[in-house]
Amino acid sequence: MASYLLIESRDPFEVNDVAYFYDLASGLKERGNEVTLFLVQNGVLPARKNPTHNTLAKLATAGVRILADNLSLQERGIADAALVNGVAPAELDVVIDQMADGVKTLWH
Repeated sequence: MASYLLIESRDPFEVNDVAYFYDLASGLKERGNEVTLFLVQNGVLPARKNPTHNTLAKLATAGVRILADNLSLQERGIADAALVNGVAPAELDVVIDQMADGVKTLWH
């Protein structure tokens, strides 16, 4: 089993290929890997609760660890209470620590 850190910086409502990255996270998890999806910059926008867009909730239910950068959330006025279930706020240090630990990292 390998560990993966996928960093998403784009808004899926603006860029169509973000769905591919979510599918990659799901596929890696289905194959028994440990997967963290770290949302940063405009990538945090879909972390807001929205009854019509529940892709992140599905990923979290499937076992993908989903973290949203605190600074990016604050800059966009997204409170912790407004986050989708399964998405946790986190500091950018998580990325640095995982990279230092040798986790396979992909930035999109």
